[in-house]
Amino acid sequence: MKNFTIDKNQEVISEEFLNRNILDFHSACKYVSELPYKRNSDKENIQCIFDDLGGTCSTKHAILRKLALENDQQDVKLILGIFKMYTEYTFKIKNTLDRFNLNYIPEAHNYLKIDDEHFDFTKHNSEYSQFKNKLLVEKEIEYNEIITEKIVFHKNFLKKWISDENIPYSLEEIWEIREQCIKDLQKK
Repeated sequence: MKNFTIDKNQEVISEEFLNRNILDFHSACKYVSELPYKRNSDKENIQCIFDDLGGTCSTKHAILRKLALENDQQDVKLILGIFKMYTEYTFKIKNTLDRFNLNYIPEAHNYLKIDDEHFDFTKHNSEYSQFKNKLLVEKEIEYNEIITEKIVFHKNFLKKWISDENIPYSLEEIWEIREQCIKDLQKK
């Protein structure tokens, strides 16, 4: 993976990393991946990962995209993918999927694409290969689109999936089942 030195350019995100003695992109990616996975207090402010000392795939990868932009690295892209989340991906959601008689649930996930390679820094051991073959669709988004754009894209995908697969739940019910799966993932 490419690396670059974080410029002392007085940009907000660059300064946040430099203040923690994180001087290059590789170190920033490592730092972000080692932060706990958890929902953030204010996703509209991607700096929340520093305040919350943790984050989701959205906030963690959005901050890395913004860091890259601040350092004139346009080829670090933020990707939104929808993949099949099922028990082989993570056993923690088994009870929830079984309770609702679902084989999987389409889940939105953010990660980076750099020079035609994909990288996942959600956790220290996250790998793109873990969900690559389960991807249903992906698109590039921007760091400030992790809330509205991500949710709209995800819900539109779910509506079509519910219809195409004759899923016996409404969008609202599927969204609640998905929320429970996310809570399951946060359990230790």
